Amino acid sequence: MVFALGFVLFALCITISVALHECGHMWAAQATGMKVRRYFVGFGPKIFSFQRGETEYGLKALPLGGFCDIAGMTALDELAPEDLDRAMYRQATWKRLVVMSGGIAMNFLLGFILVVILAIGWGLPRFDQPPATALGNMSCVAQQNVDGTLQACSGTGPAQQAGLQTGDVVTAVNGVKVKTWPEFQAETQKQSGPFTYTVERDGQSLTIPVNPERVMRYPSDGGPGREVSAVGVGSEYYEPVKYNALAAIPAAGAFTGGMFVRTFESLAQMPQKVTALWTAVTGGERDPETPVSVYGASKIGGETAERGLWGVFILVLASLNFFLGAFNILPLLPLDGGHIAVVLYEKIRNSIRALKGLAPGAPVDYMKLLPMTYVMVVIGGAYMVLTLVADVVNPIKLFP
Repeated sequence: MVFALGFVLFALCITISVALHECGHMWAAQATGMKVRRYFVGFGPKIFSFQRGETEYGLKALPLGGFCDIAGMTALDELAPEDLDRAMYRQATWKRLVVMSGGIAMNFLLGFILVVILAIGWGLPRFDQPPATALGNMSCVAQQNVDGTLQACSGTGPAQQAGLQTGDVVTAVNGVKVKTWPEFQAETQKQSGPFTYTVERDGQSLTIPVNPERVMRYPSDGGPGREVSAVGVGSEYYEPVKYNALAAIPAAGAFTGGMFVRTFESLAQMPQKVTALWTAVTGGERDPETPVSVYGASKIGGETAERGLWGVFILVLASLNFFLGAFNILPLLPLDGGHIAVVLYEKIRNSIRALKGLAPGAPVDYMKLLPMTYVMVVIGGAYMVLTLVADVVNPIKLFP
């Protein structure tokens, strides 16, 4: 039940983020004197609408985004004679850039606000986390009850007895290379007797034999338990840092800067992730660094809500807003960045013409850009479908 509520809540938050993105365009257009004819959340059949001033506001049946219809976005728009002077394509360059970047700025602002909330309520994660397979606290090995609770235990566990140390970075389990903590857990649990860890310690590679203990482990979904091997060790992790209301703003600003870097790095790697997504769809292991669809992100939201990890819920939502903003910067139609590129092209072209004593050129003919736009829509749509299929058949698992 909590999972379903978290899933729906996250999907609703995504819808609100997209709706506010369009609000960014609308409010910027209204502030610069342009006419906004329609503002709708969703697509498809209209559920309801109302008129306020010169703008029709409404809701449509499919919550897959939204749109803001500004009069004269291109020279192809049909305009009433009285709206001609307010047409967007006839406005000053700076006004058009403000309007086109309004949605992007809104997503970045939402992301920043969410990071501030995270800093105050749950703390900001540290970017300088140790390697994924670094060993943390070590203890005895506890048996697990059917309800998921652990029984009491005492003494040292197999990891300590073997001489493993906090900070050791495991690179292989019994010769099998591991790069993530879930891989480390899975390889450890499948061992049926004594085995070895290959670890990096102080710049040296060591092979350490370990004698595991057999314990029962039960999945969180209530399925049947199974006997696995355990060594009594957790992953090394630096706890989030909480801030008061005043300190949260500069801390959130620094954290947002780090997220921007990682977001644009992820964007640059998107074409390379096609192969990884295809591998996931065809039965291979899902790379946790691959993109997720709205469904996949909502599923992660449901899982974090189910476990009471609301800080992670907010962090994922903030990350999604940063990604939406950064993605729309790409200079490709029909994205905002594509329209911005057209505006800048017209400005540079007209400046050059002015130096030559020529009149400004005609607005860019969007009909000539349609073939390229269609190509980008098809490629983007195929990528979204591939990501959605991967999220359905082989979703990213944040929790074992």
